[in-house]
Amino acid sequence: MTGGKPSVEWDFVPPLTTSASTSPEVHTQGRGVTYGVIAYVLWGLFPAYWPLLVPAQPVEVLAHRIVWSFVVLAIVVVVLRRWRPLLDLSGQGWLIVTAAAVLITVNWGTYIYAVNSHHVVEAALGYFINPLVSVALGMIFLKERLRITQVAAITVAVIAVIVLTIDYGRLPVISLVLACSFGIYGLLKKKVPLDAISSLTAENAVVAPIALIYLLTLGTANTFAAAGTGHALLLVSTGIVTVIPLLAFGAGARLIPLSTMGMLQYIAPVLQFAWGVFVVHEPMPASRWIGFGLVWLALTIFTVDAVRNRRKQALAPASRT
Repeated sequence: MTGGKPSVEWDFVPPLTTSASTSPEVHTQGRGVTYGVIAYVLWGLFPAYWPLLVPAQPVEVLAHRIVWSFVVLAIVVVVLRRWRPLLDLSGQGWLIVTAAAVLITVNWGTYIYAVNSHHVVEAALGYFINPLVSVALGMIFLKERLRITQVAAITVAVIAVIVLTIDYGRLPVISLVLACSFGIYGLLKKKVPLDAISSLTAENAVVAPIALIYLLTLGTANTFAAAGTGHALLLVSTGIVTVIPLLAFGAGARLIPLSTMGMLQYIAPVLQFAWGVFVVHEPMPASRWIGFGLVWLALTIFTVDAVRNRRKQALAPASRT
């Protein structure tokens, strides 16, 4: 994915007109779902985008993504006048931001490498299992109690990883790095006392100088100047491509429950998986289908449990009246 799927307080798309027969609440929900779908579809189409940046190597692409994302985010922060939280952030806050920045850099770099080295399906697996990894991390680090169905879902996911390890002849390292880096990143984001846009800007501010120094040290190996104007513009576009789905996600999360956004999150790995199998024709032997089938079973258990639990919570206040 992209790193940090934030909830922001800025709806960047103007409201549409509604008919008299459509209630404002229904219309708001519809807009929220639309923004969420836009975000996840864009993330799902990333496997089609990153190969366009060849001949740049994954590390160079990552460095450009960090630098240009920071430029775009800095502009957004200035326009929205969100710089004050960055100035007021404590030393401890900056330490957490730095750790988050390292994790999202690892996540971004791993994904770019996976796509450009023909491991799209393995990368999609990482984002399929990410919700389950996040639940497990909550149990380990936040001492959250898991329901029996959540335990069952995680158990099935572990079995799936074992099956896929046997299939690949190795651990699905790319999948696990993507899922774990983004899961721990999510834990750290809970501790950052910043709104989503300011937080992501701070994270990029930490790593952007390192990325810029790296690009400057490449010299003639930097494809930005050597591969033509079109290629240079594509590298610049990494900032816009990174930020737009984040803003769309933020606008959607502001209008609809996060549980609804949670249901939409599977759009991205489904599209990534479809791209890997049907467009770039990555191998999918029967054993691999079995492994993915177990992952999807785990997600089904997890999703049904989440929906039922939310309904129970919604009905609880009514039953007490």
